[in-house]
Amino acid sequence: MSLEFDAADVERAADAEQAALQALGVTAGDSIGWLAHNSGRSLALLTACRRLGARWVPLNWRLAPAELAFIVQHAGLQLLLHDDANAGLAAQVRALAPLPQPRAPGHQAGDLMLVYTSGTTGQPKGAIHTVAGMQANIAAAIDAQGFNAGTRVLAVLPMFHVGGLCIQVLPALAAGGRVKLQARFDPAAWLHDVATWRPSTSLLVPAVMRAVVEHPAWPTADLSSLQFINCGSQVVPQALIQAFHNRGIPVAQVYGGTETGPVSIVLRPQDAMAQVGHCGQPALGVQVKLAADGEVLLKAANLMRGYHRSEQPSFDADGWFHTGDLAVRHADGSYQVVGRSKELIISGGENIHPAEIENLLAQHPDIAECCVIGLPDARWGEVPVLVLVARAGRHVDEPALRALFDRSLARFKHPRRIVVAEQLPKTALGKVQRSALTAQLAS
Repeated sequence: MSLEFDAADVERAADAEQAALQALGVTAGDSIGWLAHNSGRSLALLTACRRLGARWVPLNWRLAPAELAFIVQHAGLQLLLHDDANAGLAAQVRALAPLPQPRAPGHQAGDLMLVYTSGTTGQPKGAIHTVAGMQANIAAAIDAQGFNAGTRVLAVLPMFHVGGLCIQVLPALAAGGRVKLQARFDPAAWLHDVATWRPSTSLLVPAVMRAVVEHPAWPTADLSSLQFINCGSQVVPQALIQAFHNRGIPVAQVYGGTETGPVSIVLRPQDAMAQVGHCGQPALGVQVKLAADGEVLLKAANLMRGYHRSEQPSFDADGWFHTGDLAVRHADGSYQVVGRSKELIISGGENIHPAEIENLLAQHPDIAECCVIGLPDARWGEVPVLVLVARAGRHVDEPALRALFDRSLARFKHPRRIVVAEQLPKTALGKVQRSALTAQLAS
């Protein structure tokens, strides 16, 4: 199956994958791991697992063998399949976690996908998604983005995460559109494919947006086919949004996570130019409310069934899922995510959202990227610390930064320390691993 296809192509390829799985003895209730770069085979295997009543477990090939071995054991895999590029990694994982693993308890009819969180804090957790839940997510995504038979999606994000798989790829196919995959993202290849394959949309995250905008070909690239792009991250630097808006391309947004489908709150393309920085309104079929502290709570058919092998309830007593994200609701009913509850810094009794400082620096000409974390302080309880990566060949003037903070932020929000690093630790989707960064500085 090529890297360009429609739903009929996927169904045909799934016939062969289903026969191969049956020949290997796969039956309902089995869990099948898939370690691979983006390819049409990913979707064919997912379809085959749905037909057989098995559970598809996409694996992050950027993880270390020991991390993957933990997931193999936690998921209870019967098979670990892989592409040629990841054969060596798969062999290392099998040496640490021989297959087949004992079948994990708790499988239910209708379970289809077991996908693991990015692991920005602690061990990754497995979210169980059902056929019905994924169909509800497809309906919400089609409604939010206006997909139809003319939709052409250029997909570059890894499909081992729900964002890369469920925001545009599966919905576009269900709507009768076509998808072109890039096995791995490359900004030059993205710009080339936009100009030549002429997609109507593409899903990006901030790190990918930055790579595209900073590519030498960006100013003259032919982007005329793009009706909009979508961004699947919670807090998107406004400078990156504006770079696309300056080219006449609305930046829509989808708020959600591994556990939530992920289509939960959506900024529709037609609203994107007027609501920069917002993540929009509740998606089709999704209920949203804010807790007293601003935490986003969700209730919807496209949420996960629950966490795999978890002794703790996945939802509260009233059926709400607590996201851990903090948001505000504007007068027009739209939501804006301001950070993670666990990222909130409380310094001297005052709340500091790291995103306030990070967004201030998003357009700084000398700073490639930055992250603000809280570190313990004897006097204030916590203090904000800014960790930044300078742009190649540039020097960051700390006194000038301090002057910027004086002009733009309340005094209590000023970083007490500024640390220049070569790079920031990140997950596969480019999210900064704040826990790892905090541990590095604390040590």
